[in-house]
Amino acid sequence: MSEFYSIGQLSKLADCKVPTIRWYEDKGLLPAPTRTEGNQRRYTDRHLTTLRFIRHARALGFDLPAIEKLQQLNGCCYGDHMEADRIAQEHLDDVRNKIAQLKAMEAELVAMIEGCDYEHSYKCRILDVLGDHELCGGEHK
Repeated sequence: MSEFYSIGQLSKLADCKVPTIRWYEDKGLLPAPTRTEGNQRRYTDRHLTTLRFIRHARALGFDLPAIEKLQQLNGCCYGDHMEADRIAQEHLDDVRNKIAQLKAMEAELVAMIEGCDYEHSYKCRILDVLGDHELCGGEHK
């Protein structure tokens, strides 16, 4: 039989705040624990494993619907693994798109800062560019 944990113990073991654990329960991502006669939550190793799964997926940037679907797929069937791969690939595509957007933003910020020559021209390239998007060197959102 597995060990039982209080919500505080589970919080420490999973490095997750108590309100977050309750929130995951409310959202249905973490199964409801059993309760003692005094109505205290009692979690099992299964809860700890599930919470660590959720936390790791969140750290990798998966959104809650994707995490919920991945939890449902956490089985042994080949089709489940293919669907998990599809979800991860979509997420990777989103991450790569965000990286490209961040690189474009970085390039624009560098150009703005390097183009600022207030000491000699008394004009601030940063403020000029922020005031007129057409002065930007690249496209960004």
